[in-house]
Amino acid sequence: MIDAEQARDRQRSQPASTAGGAIPVPEVNLTPQEMIRRATAMRHTLRDRQAATEAEGRLLAQTNEEFINAGFYRVVQPRRFGGYEFDLTTYVRVMSEVARGCPSSGWVLALTSGHPIILADHSEQAQIEAYGNDGEYRCPSLGSPIPVQPVPGGYRVSGFWDFASGCDIATHIMASGLIAQEGAAPKPVLMLIDRQDYSIVDNWNMLGMQGTGSRRVVVENLFVPEHRVAPLAMWVGAAGDKVHPNPMYNGRKAGFFMIEGGAVLMGTARGMLDLYDELLRNKPMRFAPKTKLMEHHEFQLYFGVAQALMDNADAALLKAAQDYMDACTAQSEQGIEFSEEEDRRIFLMVQQATRLAFEAADRLFTTAGTQTGQSTSMFGRYYRDLAIQRTHFTQQMDRTAVNFARIHFGFAPLSPF
Repeated sequence: MIDAEQARDRQRSQPASTAGGAIPVPEVNLTPQEMIRRATAMRHTLRDRQAATEAEGRLLAQTNEEFINAGFYRVVQPRRFGGYEFDLTTYVRVMSEVARGCPSSGWVLALTSGHPIILADHSEQAQIEAYGNDGEYRCPSLGSPIPVQPVPGGYRVSGFWDFASGCDIATHIMASGLIAQEGAAPKPVLMLIDRQDYSIVDNWNMLGMQGTGSRRVVVENLFVPEHRVAPLAMWVGAAGDKVHPNPMYNGRKAGFFMIEGGAVLMGTARGMLDLYDELLRNKPMRFAPKTKLMEHHEFQLYFGVAQALMDNADAALLKAAQDYMDACTAQSEQGIEFSEEEDRRIFLMVQQATRLAFEAADRLFTTAGTQTGQSTSMFGRYYRDLAIQRTHFTQQMDRTAVNFARIHFGFAPLSPF
């Protein structure tokens, strides 16, 4: 717990290099292609660690260290603060490749490395403090807002948030809150909170995605300075380009939020297709043991359709990421509004892409054989992980479709998502 005076002391104790100057990137000449190659090269190692990650119930320390060394947490981090500032298509490819090896590890990576995009809505001072003097920043963003009490110099908050993916390896969390307003609905905000200021409750015991360690985080009578609090308005574009010239940081955030999770889901389904390929090459037909499954037209059909579904899903996700970047650029450089309708269209496009991936995964699981349902089966683990991802509130496509159409025809949306 810190009060306003302690917060000022902490701010004054920041190293001189964080006073607004640039933090050098670890590898000056690192390219997007090399970062994607590193993610691809790590796939089989991550597959070998799946069971241990699930048993540990969190991202393994060794895996986290390898992610740090590979630069994965810095993929969309601003160059000014020691990041590589690659585009969203690079981000999608890296996250998908990692999730292809281990969905839980990919989820933690995506949800802690992607949020420099969200942090860009905060004040410059908050960003300077968050990145420190070395640019180490890993930060999940937490929904389910709780009441926040205004006090001189900032806000005071006590409570908890569930589903804090990667909270144990994070340097910060961004937690949502509600500030009461007289005569109006509470104002939703997002608070930047240091790792030392929250505790973790081990309440994560799930059918799938167990290795994400998405536990409860708790704060008690915590003072959050005013400059570390930003409006939480997923469908509203913020002024991120006042701190960073790259238009990517100045767009609406809902579309990005959907792309973030979509990248992991695509990788998970693609990992299932990898295993199915291996299965068909090695497993004999039940009543014709000299014939491999891959030789039979029935399984050729299953594999071919799943491949087509996944290729179309991947293409749609990458198109959504590019559309998001284009909308950000058009807004910053041409003054063309990045509208709520466009943001929800991108959101809906990613949901449709994930529907294609779900269809492919269902086809693979139901034709792979009963042994894949064993609790120790890697194939089954992929499917369980995918099943939990499907329950996420961002995957409820019918709601999004209705709200997109309502906005398109001039009506107010029925819900935030």
